[in-house]
Amino acid sequence: MKGLYLVEPVVALYAFSTYLTYPLMQQYVYRRLWHDLTNSTYPISDNTSTCAANKSSTDNNQSIYFEEVQQQASLFSLYSEVLSAIPSLVVTLMVVAYSDRGGRKLAIILPLVGTLAYTLALLSVSYFELNVYILVGCTLISALCGGLGTFLGGCFAYIADLSEDGQQKTLRIAGLDSMIGLLSGVAALSTGYFLKAAGFNWPFLTSALCQVLILLYAIFILEETVKQPPPDAANPDRSQQRSAMQQMFYGVYQMFAGASPKRRALLIILMLIFNSFCFTYIGGSSLFVLYVLNEPLCWTEILIGYGTALSTCVFLSSFMGVVAFTYCGTPQLLMLLMGILSVVTGMVMMAFSKTTLMVFLARVSMLLSIMPYAVLRSMMSKIIPKSEQGALFACLSFVEVLTANVSGAVFNSLYAATVAWYPGFSFLLSAGLCLIPMLLLGVVCVIGVDVANEDLGPETSQGDKQTSEDQNDLSPLLT
Repeated sequence: MKGLYLVEPVVALYAFSTYLTYPLMQQYVYRRLWHDLTNSTYPISDNTSTCAANKSSTDNNQSIYFEEVQQQASLFSLYSEVLSAIPSLVVTLMVVAYSDRGGRKLAIILPLVGTLAYTLALLSVSYFELNVYILVGCTLISALCGGLGTFLGGCFAYIADLSEDGQQKTLRIAGLDSMIGLLSGVAALSTGYFLKAAGFNWPFLTSALCQVLILLYAIFILEETVKQPPPDAANPDRSQQRSAMQQMFYGVYQMFAGASPKRRALLIILMLIFNSFCFTYIGGSSLFVLYVLNEPLCWTEILIGYGTALSTCVFLSSFMGVVAFTYCGTPQLLMLLMGILSVVTGMVMMAFSKTTLMVFLARVSMLLSIMPYAVLRSMMSKIIPKSEQGALFACLSFVEVLTANVSGAVFNSLYAATVAWYPGFSFLLSAGLCLIPMLLLGVVCVIGVDVANEDLGPETSQGDKQTSEDQNDLSPLLT
């Protein structure tokens, strides 16, 4: 049976299964902590807010309970992220960089195994009512398999292998992002109804079954794009003599060492923009569920499902934005600026949201917030040879995983410290930190045109001819 060169179904089902459990996992931990700390059942109301039920309660310590559970829930997230940080970083860098020689499927299949193991552990904790802190230890299993960073790094490198020109690469990368948003939005929208009708166990089981299907597709149907290792042009024998560990890191080293000083500077600045934007966006958005569970909003599972679905729709709207702006010839730096401003607007509105309507308006204002991810990945991919795409996306995944863990730890700690006097402070900080990538965009404007017009020289190989054409096309994209 001939395989298929379609990684989109893998990403789509992975997004669906992950977002089917992620919002529910947060709510499950929240309710278990409420039960453990208060020795009472979590207040559930058919109204749009559980605060209405809480206000009628005779327990004067209800507000204190909410604050304590909020702090413990944020610390639970902190413990999980810190424990999984280092293993997932190391595995992501090694496996995705090695995919230039060992194949992309390894970077896709390995994290799928880890995700399935974690989902089964989540199902076991829920079904048998085990200690909820077991989940903190189970994150280590997923991290040792690479996690989300390794999976997305392998998928983006897979797409880069199949793209024939720069425009196609931008659209396919953005399309992959939109696929994540579309299916995760559908999953998030259904979580509230699923939870209310069937409890926690059935959604967790459904997610596990979806992940089994993904794994079978990736193993038996998905075709490999790296048929053989790229030879070392200078010394083929030396490439064969390197150890596996050296081969993993050689591509990352060569990506920087083999570039001219100006191209290397541009690549580093683009990575700094990517890093700083990830820190502010991921850190702020990771607090949304905790924020709406707190007073005065006190959302029910139905509203959380709608809110999460709307927040994941930014993937689809950002893809439509990339397609429209690319068709209109909009410079990519301007697209980046619009995406960052979308995040700033949404975070500021969220900081002052005291009603359900304001929260939804804040989510709507962030509809272009994912656009910078696709644009930055495409811009960096165009200035890197095709034989080093795995190394590039290994670095990007490494940066993204590192930033996600650090920002999650920082913002959850900050939220736990400030929730008692002003819960919206973390969102204002996120909006303020967006100034860093905006300032770096100005630096790119200065050096970008010179780098785009820089001649690659006579040493460019025939295999990288298409990459050279992509690099010469950078000038209208950066200006």
